[in-house]
Parts: sequence; structure tokens; C-alpha cells
Amino acid sequence: MENKKESIPESAEEGQTRWRNDKGRAPRVASARKEGSRAGGEAKAETGKAGRPAAQAKEKEKESKLRVIHLGGLGEIGKNMMLIQYGENIIVIDGGVMFPEDELLGIDMVIPDYTYLLENRHMLRAFLLTHGHEDHIGAMPYILKDLQAPVYGSRLTLGLLKGKLNEHRVSAETHEVKPRQVVNIGPFSVEFIRLAHSIPGSLGVAVHTPVGTIMVISDFKMDMSPIDGELTDFGRISRLGEEGVLLLLADSTNVEKPGFTPSEKTVGETFDKIFLSTKGRIIITSFASNVHRIQQAIWSAEKFGRKVAVVGRGMANVTAIAKDLGYLEIPKDILIDVDEVNDLPAQKVLILTTGSQGEPLSGLTRMSMGEHKQVHIMPGDLVIISATAIPGNERLVGRTIDNLFRQGAMVIHEKSDGIHVSGHASKEELKVLLNMVKPRFFMPMHGEYRMLFKHARLAQQLGMSENDIFVLENGQVLDVTRRRCMIDGSVPSGRILIDGLGVGDVGNTVLKDRRLLSQGGIVVVNIVVDKKSGALLSGPEFFSRGFIFEKEYEHIISEVREKTAAICAQGKSKEERDWQAVRGQIRNTVAKTLFDRTGRRPIVLPLLTEV
Repeated sequence: MENKKESIPESAEEGQTRWRNDKGRAPRVASARKEGSRAGGEAKAETGKAGRPAAQAKEKEKESKLRVIHLGGLGEIGKNMMLIQYGENIIVIDGGVMFPEDELLGIDMVIPDYTYLLENRHMLRAFLLTHGHEDHIGAMPYILKDLQAPVYGSRLTLGLLKGKLNEHRVSAETHEVKPRQVVNIGPFSVEFIRLAHSIPGSLGVAVHTPVGTIMVISDFKMDMSPIDGELTDFGRISRLGEEGVLLLLADSTNVEKPGFTPSEKTVGETFDKIFLSTKGRIIITSFASNVHRIQQAIWSAEKFGRKVAVVGRGMANVTAIAKDLGYLEIPKDILIDVDEVNDLPAQKVLILTTGSQGEPLSGLTRMSMGEHKQVHIMPGDLVIISATAIPGNERLVGRTIDNLFRQGAMVIHEKSDGIHVSGHASKEELKVLLNMVKPRFFMPMHGEYRMLFKHARLAQQLGMSENDIFVLENGQVLDVTRRRCMIDGSVPSGRILIDGLGVGDVGNTVLKDRRLLSQGGIVVVNIVVDKKSGALLSGPEFFSRGFIFEKEYEHIISEVREKTAAICAQGKSKEERDWQAVRGQIRNTVAKTLFDRTGRRPIVLPLLTEV
């Protein structure tokens, strides 16, 4: 619906024209700062103009501050989550996950630490979701278990969210919104802005607040020929810029890439060329949530007479939800069950599967290892990996590609082959956005620290003052008034580790033990002593896992047994022994002996039983 001017609070429009031509000082190196520009002079002028005591003016300024806080998404790729707070009111934008890094052994996913929200749950007014990618909605089922507030998002975003909530048996109040719709939430008037991205239903938000307009442009690109015809709403973004934007926060993912990001349509053209020249089966993997990519693959399959089998739980779920909500056009009778794949000629089959990141349990990974129950790679198969590896996943993806070649398949995986384009704006598009909005203040977000830094430098090159640009870390608080911004302290932030059904129960101590186990293995020394006399009844018995092959190191095991028995023999009476100290002595002695003989440091676990 068309935005109505009266839906924006009057105070959000006051004084905005004086921001337009204020370029500030000459650009310098961008950095986070403790004070905003012109703070002293303007605050003094404001106090003097009103003729009130300085303390009263200071108290009024304190009341009118708006706080912007990121709990995730700064200095990292993933777990995007930010808060806007005014008085006793908080709205939350997104709640995403991050893929675990290599050192997070056994961890399934990482979500933001939302302790600050838990501590201020009485202030929580709403969750606003920009789009349905995992790094923006993946943490919501965990957050909504602890916190309840209305959730706003596009139809597809909410459809994907509801699927996750059903799996976790969590309920939530949801509200579907459309581009240019305005929703009043407490003191905020929230306007949604259509953005082009790699998933339909992507939205930016303009939050009209009592101190000014905060514009949040999440993942986006300036695709002039999007698959669904839904262009980024340049008109509304420009108009908001003319009316005055106090603070702009924008995606920094592709700031290092020159030029403009190619249109998604170019991938469909590449698919057509590949389908035309391929005689065997075609297997395509991409992010399950990349609905536009799935759509183009299905269109190519229809054009060249192929049936489509969807493999992998994530891909099947997204395809079904997007189809039901009208975001996917799937021709009648083109979908087949995966069990029917082997009954059709190879040139009549397209398989859509998960596994673009080399995930161990994904469909493509299991196919590459010959472990998939229904699909076995055959010579003549062509595999298209239509995605780029997320930083940290390169090794997994490379291993999958190697295994596919070993199985006899051909693999197309290079970005230069035209089988993948990014969903994020490149450098020139980010320049266009900054020039359209002309914000009074600017804060880069969604990116590793170097990306935020380079986005800040880009804004300086366009004429913004260094003092008006803020590069922050997760948890830092940006205080915003009508005339200045400043960093003012921090709130709890960090990460919560999800391991199976456990949420946050794996900490640094457990991770340290897992690292030690992965590096040196474990040695168990089992001893049984008499409960009354303290005499050694059985053992010491030696067991190890991941340390040595015991049959080849009998001499070392014998030495460990002898030293352990000697420690136990020091005094027979139970009253004379501190068995806790004995355990510690055994642990230290065995660990030193094993290191001296092997140069390895396994975890040593003495088990002392009294009978």
C-alpha cells in the first residue's frame, strides 16, 4: 500500500531538511568513535535557545535518545540480529544463525546471545524479519521459546518461519506485511521497503522514530531484471532520502567486489546452455532457500523435457512452501519421486538436491560418497554446484567435488562458469544507495570487520564526514539523537552454541576438552581397591581411544601399570589415604610418562573404584 505522510510521527520530520547538504569535514580513515560530530556546540545552543538550566536540557536529551544495538552480524557473516530501543520500547530486526567454525567441534549452529532481551523482556514490542534466509530467521525458534512478541514479515518469510516453529513445537503471533505498508508499534512507525535479493519477499525497513528516520537496508542487490519482476523500490528509497534519513544501516557483504552484481537471470541463461548440450543426468545443488535459482532450474527442465526430483529435507521443505504460497511456478506432472529416477532415461532427469556447502549429511555429500539410498552417481552425470562456499566451508566443498569426480561425474563449480551470482550489492550499487539516501549518519552492517571498514571508507569517498560514520562491534550501543550519534557503552553479546537438543550448554571448557580429545585422544586407567583396607584388588587396567594402537606399545602400557600400582601401594589403610589426591598423582604421573615416551598429550582419566 502507498505510504501516507500522516502515518509518520510529526517529530520524525522536524529539522530533517538541514541534514541534506551537510557534508562535514574532509574524509579521514573511518573508525568507531566515542562522540558524534558537532556535539558540544549544538547541545549548548539548544540549551541556550530554550533559556533553561543546563541540567534540565541534559535530562531532556537523555530522554530523547534512541539506542541501536547489534547482538550479531557485525564483524562476522551470519547470526544477524539488531535492536532499536526508545525509552521503554524495543523492536528487534531479524534473528539468524551462523555456520559453526572448524574449532567448534560437534556444534550444529551458532545463534546470538540474547541475554539483553531476556533482561528487558518487558520492553519488547515486536520482531521484524527482513527475509527468509537462515542467517536472518534461523535463530527465531530458539528466541521465541523464551520471548513472545508479534512477528512481522513477508508471506514467504513467515511461511518458512512457521515450518521451523512447527518442528520446534513453538507458537508465535505472526503478521504478514507488504512493501510500503506502515505498521505502528509503540512510538515507532515502521515502513517496509521492497528489496531484490536471492529470495522473494525480501524487505528493508524505515523506522520512523521520535528522533528521526532509521533506515535498515538488509541483504539486497539492484537487479534490473529480477526473476519475479520485483525490483528494489528505488522510488521509495529516494523519496525517504529526500525527506531526511537520520541513520542508514546497510549490507556490507560485497563491498570488496567492484562494479555491479550480475542479474539472477544470467544463471538461467547458463542453465539453458548446459541443458542443451548435456546427454546424461543433471544434478543441481544450491542453497535450499534460493527460490529464484530453483525456479530457473525447473524452467530449464521443462524447456528440455526433463522430469525433476527433489532430494534433501531442506530443499523439499522450501520447494513445497514456496509452491503453496505461489512463489514457485511448477508445471503439472514435472515433479517425480526420487525412487522413479532410475526408471527414466538419463537425459530425462534433473535432480535438485542440498549439499552446496559440503554438509556431511546432505544429499549431494552422501551421493559423492556412494552412501545415498536412492541416487548413485554414474559416469555421464553432470553436477552443477550453483553456490559459492561460505568462508570456512571451502574444505568440505572441495572434498565433495573430489569425491564426485572419483565416482565418474563431471562437476561445474567455478563462478566463472556462470552458474552462480551473488544476491548482494557490489561496490557501485552501494554507492548508488548512499547517494540516494544521503543519510545524516551511516553505520555499515552485515559483514566481517574488514568489510565494515571498507564500506565506511566508501561513504567517506562520497563526501561523508568521518565523524558521521560508525563502525561498531556486536554489543556496542549507538546512542542517536536528532543532532548527533555516539557510542555509549555496551550490552551482553556473544554466541550461544546449539549442539543437538542442547542450547547453550556447551561452553569453552567442553570445547577445550573436545579439542584435546581430537588432538591426543583419551587414556583411561582403571583401578579397584578394597573399601576397608585400601589394598589394590584389580588393575591397573589401561584403555585408550585415539591415542595409540595398544598392541604395538605394550612396553609403554606396562610401564604405566607399574607406576600406577606403585602409587596405590603407598600405604594400605584407608584412613591413611586421600584417594582424591591419589587420583591426581596417577593422572600427573601417567600423563608425564606418556608424553616422555610418545611426545603426545592425551586426556588421562583415572577411574578408582572402592568395593
